[in-house]
Amino acid sequence: MIDHGKKNILGILIDAIDFDAGLERVVAAAHQRRGYSVSAIAVHGLMTGVLDKCQRYRLNQFDMLTPDGQPVRWALNWLYRLGLKRTVDGPTFMLRLCERAAEEELPIFLFGNTDETLAILKNNLLEKYPKLQIAGMRASAFRQLTESERDEVNQEIRDSGAKITFCGLGCPRQEVWTFECRDTLSMPVISVGAAYSFHAGIVPWAPKRLKDWGLEWLYRLVHDPKRLWQRYLVLGPAYLGLLVSQLVGLRRFDPADVSLPKNQIFYG
Repeated sequence: MIDHGKKNILGILIDAIDFDAGLERVVAAAHQRRGYSVSAIAVHGLMTGVLDKCQRYRLNQFDMLTPDGQPVRWALNWLYRLGLKRTVDGPTFMLRLCERAAEEELPIFLFGNTDETLAILKNNLLEKYPKLQIAGMRASAFRQLTESERDEVNQEIRDSGAKITFCGLGCPRQEVWTFECRDTLSMPVISVGAAYSFHAGIVPWAPKRLKDWGLEWLYRLVHDPKRLWQRYLVLGPAYLGLLVSQLVGLRRFDPADVSLPKNQIFYG
């Protein structure tokens, strides 16, 4: 089990951990019924915090940001010589956590995406983990919610009896929602990005070899260029340039250089 604590990458505090350490943290919080915010952060998610000081504040308040994607793992190893051998990606983390939740009788709640995707995802998860308790599901409204609608969502999750909530609203909406709702829900809330679509078979998941080579982005770009071209062809090179400047000492990125969010956004 590897846990080197939080490390600064471009002003965002990423947890240099492996799957085992991450799972232990979440399961402990679930048993204690304690709010615990988690997101698997790839380059896109990290760059939302680099470019937006309010989002940087939110991300750096998370209990755990795991290194999702080889470029983030490489950055941890280059900057801090940690020798991390694996990423801790959201889709795999979700499956491993569902396995633990089934073993330890921790009901889960699935929030986000569409009703159709959630129905398929539920069936696939129960087929893989028959003892998993899915306490409830709620699709995204794909818009900002009113305060009363937000409270209704939170109440539904609390009343379900869930002890872990997965959030699949997409980056950065899921991180904003997780930041705002963690303490209200008093349970671990895990932002897992495209994991719902992958595990439901709606979106193809990159082959392991491409992921190991750091080419998952290219696989996804080929399959969804209209939506993802800016994320990978603009933010990717920007990330590499900024990372090199941190690596050689040309720039310092202060995690405390943030702006406090003035208002809650109520994504849902």
